Amino acid sequence: MTDSPLPPLRPMPDDWQRALAVVAHPDDLEYGCSAAVASWVADGRQVAYVLATRGEAGIDSLAPERARSLREAEQRAAAAAVGVSTVEFLDHQDGVIEYGVPLRRDIAAAVRRHRPELVITLNHRDTWAHGAWNTPDHVAVGRAVLDASADAGNRWIFPELTEQGLLPWNGVRWVAVANSPAPTHAVSAEPGFEQGVLSLLRHRTYIEALTEEDPETYARRFLADSTSAHGSRFDGRRAVAFELFSR
Repeated sequence: MTDSPLPPLRPMPDDWQRALAVVAHPDDLEYGCSAAVASWVADGRQVAYVLATRGEAGIDSLAPERARSLREAEQRAAAAAVGVSTVEFLDHQDGVIEYGVPLRRDIAAAVRRHRPELVITLNHRDTWAHGAWNTPDHVAVGRAVLDASADAGNRWIFPELTEQGLLPWNGVRWVAVANSPAPTHAVSAEPGFEQGVLSLLRHRTYIEALTEEDPETYARRFLADSTSAHGSRFDGRRAVAFELFSR
């Protein structure tokens, strides 16, 4: 008996105007979905970034104080490469983010502040598609994004946010999870591919600590491989794939 072929990936919804991407670390979006963000911004949509940490624990050779400022600057440059100008940091501690009420509150506040129709995050599942174990930070933030997208619309949850002027927002229609092992939808990576490469390349300090390969060669190869992985399910095209949850 052979396994049944996986179904085609459906096109992502395009009847929205505002998106908010919430992830754990600098570089999560650039490894995950920056080519899609580039094409959305080019189409005139608004996208804002919120990061739970400043990535201070991400480079073994750099002390956290030094890594924090470098990685923040690289993230802002990476966002600018795909046309995103709004980048915020929640200042949770890198490597030990805890899923719980404080994290949900911070993300719900960001949702109320930016009032998106589409919320984007990174894989919240225990493993990646190839079976490797995911990190606790990704799992905690991804789960909290799914929950906080609903929390943001309930006036009885986190009423202190209302007192701060952040009124409830029940307008989130979808949460899209990038790099999920169980994708359902996709966006063509071709229009924004070159910007995606430039965006990942802005994390030069991180890449140079990660590999001895030439940074541009590394960034281009990584994104070519990752966007080709789901091509057979998306009319043979390079694709940025998402697991889409409707609300």
